[in-house]
Amino acid sequence: MKKMLPALLCLLQSISILAINTDTLTQEKYSVHFQATIVNQSKYGFTVPYSGINSLSEKYENQTSLTSTLFLGAKTWKNGAIFLNPEIAGGSGLSSALGIADATNGETFRVGDPAPKIYLARLYFRQLFALNNSTSYSGTDINQLEGRSPDKYISITIGKVGAADFFDDNKYSHDPRTQFLCWGLMDNGAWDYPANTRGYTPTALIEYVSIKNELRYGFSLLPLLANGNDMNWNLSNSGSHNLEFTHHYIYKGNEGTIRILGFYNYTKMGDYTQAVSNYTDVPDIISTRNYGRNKFGFAINIEQEINKNLGFFMRASWNDGKNETWAFTEIDRSVSAGISLAGTKWKRKNDTFGLAAVVSGISAQHQLYLKNGGLGFILGDGQLNYAPESLLETYYSCELIRNEIYLSGTYQMLLNPGYNSDRKGPVNVLSLRLHVII
Repeated sequence: MKKMLPALLCLLQSISILAINTDTLTQEKYSVHFQATIVNQSKYGFTVPYSGINSLSEKYENQTSLTSTLFLGAKTWKNGAIFLNPEIAGGSGLSSALGIADATNGETFRVGDPAPKIYLARLYFRQLFALNNSTSYSGTDINQLEGRSPDKYISITIGKVGAADFFDDNKYSHDPRTQFLCWGLMDNGAWDYPANTRGYTPTALIEYVSIKNELRYGFSLLPLLANGNDMNWNLSNSGSHNLEFTHHYIYKGNEGTIRILGFYNYTKMGDYTQAVSNYTDVPDIISTRNYGRNKFGFAINIEQEINKNLGFFMRASWNDGKNETWAFTEIDRSVSAGISLAGTKWKRKNDTFGLAAVVSGISAQHQLYLKNGGLGFILGDGQLNYAPESLLETYYSCELIRNEIYLSGTYQMLLNPGYNSDRKGPVNVLSLRLHVII
């Protein structure tokens, strides 16, 4: 017994140290993560009868984009945390991200200068208020501290965020750094979500979250100008309301989620009909801008697990399309669907194959404006023979280093870029993407 006592004490000490270390790991006070994504896209030439100022170029193009983000997080007190994300981005989309409503690279923005720029992407505070004693463990992740958090809570978030960080999520198609690249696949296209040129905006957000249901409302600033970088702080005349209900369910043993989103934007917008009725040479939406204008719309978003390796998603969205697009892209109606398959069957469980399509359209007022030679901040061929814009995308993401480095190849086929059947294509785009996450 005396011989066993030292060994027993040593074992108890080891268990105690392990427990302390485990507790430390599961109650993270600080987090540091990093991502870098490089996307190279090549577009092959296609034949067109005419082009405008905002047209997709008919020539061969090769463009590269780069984003790099530092994700810093710190716990302030119980269920409270602050997050800071400095970011650098550079490069260009095809034709400077002009001429396609469903732009082909979600890592690029409508910026005039492709030189890399450093900016503050996010800076926000988040506080959770537990509604019961049940908690769940969450691992460390970008803008997420490792530890236990309430299963049922109300949260308040205040600061500069990406609206798409909280709304219109979908585990199969939402992140152009790891999933589908197309703008119309990463979010609901007709959701003119509040953002500056690079996708971020000051926001106040309140959420109710439980195991099955979630309800969130956010009020965000809109830019002073369409697709602008400076935000409008005149809250009585400009802003964006977003409300989303989320329901999680089990269907035949497989997880599923449905999200219903509504939005209402109001600011100094231009009116398509007025721009057409007033013009003498070409209609000018900018000349019709007045406060009191608005845009509203709705979206549905479904994700459904078919089995543990295969999932399906679908989105559909609509906005009234009377006044000009202000922040995201020139889409007034959109439907998308696709599948995502993990590589488990060929012993590559962290590889992913994806296949999806999106079809988008615009309102009659928007069509008439473009047909008469008007320019949006993305579209404008000088003429328009209207047809819905459609894009097919498939990708394969290969894990090179476990949970850290991924290489993807993507093919996209685009028809009727800019809703113009006179320039129908097809336009073929090949992409190579390198993504690093630490």
